[in-house]
Amino acid sequence: MDTSDEPVPLHTRPKRMEAACFNQARLALLRLGNPLRVELTRHRGLAVILHDDYWLCVDSNASDQLVMAWREFEIQARTNLHEPISCNLYLYHYCAGLIMGSALDDLHQAIDMMIRTVRDRPRFAIT
Repeated sequence: MDTSDEPVPLHTRPKRMEAACFNQARLALLRLGNPLRVELTRHRGLAVILHDDYWLCVDSNASDQLVMAWREFEIQARTNLHEPISCNLYLYHYCAGLIMGSALDDLHQAIDMMIRTVRDRPRFAIT
């Protein structure tokens, strides 16, 4: 990621992310494309842009202004798919800390809906 134009975060926090959310996002990146933009349904105007190495939460109503980012996922020596993933959370907006947990829950649900929609779509049409 090119960080030359990126704003300086207000705070950086170490976090542990539930494995189900992380694994589902990785599956979506494989099946639906990389990068992948996911609109959050419970957080109007927010979207998360998923990349292999980082996830950016942006404000769609403010020209994709950066709100927060999950980075530096510790997956190199990962042996158990069910254990939480350590990462760093970069907060760029003064209110980002208030929504960091609920935004991740919303992301998990939105990705689940996207994967189900693709899975349930008919593969061919009978004419």
